[in-house]
Amino acid sequence: MHGGDRAGAGLDDDVGVEAQQLALRLAAELGVVGVLAVELFETTDGRLLVNELAMRPHNSGHWTMDGARTSQFEQHLRAVLDYPLGDTGATVPVTVMANVLGAAHTPTMTVDERLHHLFARMPEARVHLYGKGERPGRKIGHVNFLGSDEAEVAKLRERAALAAHWLSHGQWRADDDGWSHMASKAASG
Repeated sequence: MHGGDRAGAGLDDDVGVEAQQLALRLAAELGVVGVLAVELFETTDGRLLVNELAMRPHNSGHWTMDGARTSQFEQHLRAVLDYPLGDTGATVPVTVMANVLGAAHTPTMTVDERLHHLFARMPEARVHLYGKGERPGRKIGHVNFLGSDEAEVAKLRERAALAAHWLSHGQWRADDDGWSHMASKAASG
């Protein structure tokens, strides 16, 4: 998901219902209390295969921190504390998430400086850092971008990937300096 992913992307409604029923059956049979993340693969002949189970909040649900009325973290706590469960409906039509991974070489710019520059260029970015030390390939956070229309998915994926790259490396990618979208807005406004 480092390049940017979104919840339920391109999922057929019937497959979604089947996946949900399978996950609920697994949770019931395992006696799970709280969040159960179920990673599935859809085969070319339409079957669903279980790849991974995680009986806890999972990376695949981090989009809920900004894109759902009740995040997976809050929902997990409500369940284990036997509180009424919250509404998990989406707050916006599209949420895209990208992981922030530690770079091969730690940037000379501090995380605070990188955040300052990111928010100056992308004030809409929703950044979640985990307080972990940076080392190559280690997941140190994620960034969410919210959208109001399915037509925005490609743009949001690109922005999420650019933001994650900046936070990881302290440099804008060669194919986009991270500022060009602001210049085009100013010129058209």
